[in-house]
Amino acid sequence: MIVHNNIQKLPAFTNPIITIGTFDGVHTGHRQIIELMKTEASRVHGETIIITFHPHPRMVVSPLQTIPARGDFKLGSSAIYLLNTLEEKIALLQKADIDHLVVVPFTEAFANQTAEEYIKDFLVKTFHPHTIIIGYDHHFGKERKGNYKLLEDKGLELNYKVKEIPVHMLEDVTISSTKIREALLKGDIETANLCLGYAYFFSGKIVEGNKLGRNLGFPTANLQIEDEDKLIPGDGVYAVEVSVRSIQDGAESPSNLPRISFKGMMNIGVRPTVGGSNRVIEVNIFDFEKEIYGETLTVTLKKYLRDEEKFKDLEALKKQLAKDKEDALAALEQG
Repeated sequence: MIVHNNIQKLPAFTNPIITIGTFDGVHTGHRQIIELMKTEASRVHGETIIITFHPHPRMVVSPLQTIPARGDFKLGSSAIYLLNTLEEKIALLQKADIDHLVVVPFTEAFANQTAEEYIKDFLVKTFHPHTIIIGYDHHFGKERKGNYKLLEDKGLELNYKVKEIPVHMLEDVTISSTKIREALLKGDIETANLCLGYAYFFSGKIVEGNKLGRNLGFPTANLQIEDEDKLIPGDGVYAVEVSVRSIQDGAESPSNLPRISFKGMMNIGVRPTVGGSNRVIEVNIFDFEKEIYGETLTVTLKKYLRDEEKFKDLEALKKQLAKDKEDALAALEQG
């Protein structure tokens, strides 16, 4: 897959089969649409092109409704955290065997194009599509006045075809995206990973903490999430697999999906036993003693173990951590 970040310097595509969308999560619903594209491209000896936007359009059109403070996120709200960073999305689409991914900067000026300008000056002039694969509910242009029928009508004039994504595929995308976000926020990792078709993961920079875990015999890597739009799962203790970018063989490229290197357990929460109030993410990496402050840790979620709870003292907490490690190892052995 070739990634294009400059729409002014695109190559001449061969019978371009294009679709447009955020493809957040690149989950099982999205992959049905990708297979539809690939089938159509094979039929006309064309190339598959996904057009996506960065940042997410809602962050430009409705920024105040998008990202609340992490602790204030509520299921069913109009806010949206993203399942993938742009880097992660690119890596996942790479695995889906698409020919081209075009990342279009989404700005207020772009959003304010009329629907006709969007079709003529953006889609046709930029991509010269053979076929546009799109859903019946797709809206575009200023005030979202453009729709499937307009795209279809203009195709006769501008010499492209429109193919409708079946309703059941669109429903799968919408249902899956909602189900994944809600499952992650509730700690239902099995459902989230099933809908994704892969284990959910996120990355963060390792920063210094108060070293309480080390004193208890369970040293932790404290994570600072640098992409504030990325969805972080709900509070609790998880069995996880982790990779540390700087110590991978040959150094892990930022564009690669995480390669699993170590087993561990993770706590997300405020640490009530020690009177904490700020939400933190702490990962205990099993059988690991390197100093890795400042490096990037990628966490892959495998199983939710328990809720975060307040213990009567540190000794009780230490005893529970030992049991958590046993439970995490058992869960990870099961895959």
